Amino acid sequence: MNPNVTRAAVSDPRHRPEAIAQRILPSELRRGRGAATNASGRFELQKREDFDDGWTQDEAPEPLATEITWEKPKAMITRNESPDISFDRSINPYRGCEHGCFYCYARPSHAYMGLSAGLDFETRLFAKEGAVELLERELTAPKYRPAPMAFGANTDPYQPIERQYRITRSLIEALAKARHPLSIVTKSNLILRDLDLLKPMARDNLVKVFVSVTTLDRTLARQMEPRAPTPQKRLEAIAALNDAGVPAGVMAAPIIPAINDEELETILTRAYAAGAREGSYVVLRLPGELRDMFREWLQVNYPDRLKRAVSLMQSMRDGKDYEAQWGRRMAGSGPYAWMIGRRFEMTARRLGYNETSRALRTDLFRKPTPAARDAGAQLSLF
Repeated sequence: MNPNVTRAAVSDPRHRPEAIAQRILPSELRRGRGAATNASGRFELQKREDFDDGWTQDEAPEPLATEITWEKPKAMITRNESPDISFDRSINPYRGCEHGCFYCYARPSHAYMGLSAGLDFETRLFAKEGAVELLERELTAPKYRPAPMAFGANTDPYQPIERQYRITRSLIEALAKARHPLSIVTKSNLILRDLDLLKPMARDNLVKVFVSVTTLDRTLARQMEPRAPTPQKRLEAIAALNDAGVPAGVMAAPIIPAINDEELETILTRAYAAGAREGSYVVLRLPGELRDMFREWLQVNYPDRLKRAVSLMQSMRDGKDYEAQWGRRMAGSGPYAWMIGRRFEMTARRLGYNETSRALRTDLFRKPTPAARDAGAQLSLF
């Protein structure tokens, strides 16, 4: 193991247990939420950091409510050229995510909105106005060529507010009409609501799903992902999707040292029994503000494991908290990361994962005609 790991774990004064404890908010303020703090975004001129100063109120404060703001994006499709992921385009119907997963690598993106990666990320959400119209406009561009569109690459497309806003469903409807290939990653059984759309797409090999299962321990799941469906609900979603003919695999992610790493084989076994035939894993990633948030979450939930968890995590990142290098950011490096990788490979081979995998079809794509649809809608008003 890298000899610098232990020194790196305590070199930053902010990472000392006593400093972490001082900035953690009272439990009443963060009830039902994943983050323990709400420090200001890294781009702000003035830094804000809430802490418990010892004063108490006559009445307990109200837990933070979820606020939704409409935003008008300029485009819906996000492009990437990362060689270590399987897609080059994705769609995020929402910014922020109410699931509240403390480990979510999308949290630092809230800083670009002038907000905190902490509690703001899971309580101050943004819904994208005119999403379908924007998507159809991009699909009709003369130079557009179809390739699998990824949902869930950033925030969960089936987070709780989707029940009301239904932006994800409307986007899938547009893709289904255009016969455009689609891949979805989610940890929510709300996806079963859209089986009427997904089943016909699956018959034409236009869709596949991965359900994220982080742990099978319901108590641990509630600590890590306070507003996400239970592990059992996710396994049931895998079974229901496959029973309906929609191929649904499992993503064991993230693997967190000293927290859920021992469950890898059990997750794969239970998901396989539910019908999953494709599987993958990702080790914990800590970009930006997540470096502090990981320690804060450990201080609140597992203070006795803080030192060991950080040490093992850094052993996979060459003694650092995070490494963004392509090819290493997902799986890590070093002996501990190597062991996780071999455990996954051996279990996947024993169970029969990833023996066959069909590429989604792109030859059925037909450009939508949003202008004609809009004209029809206008005529119906008269």
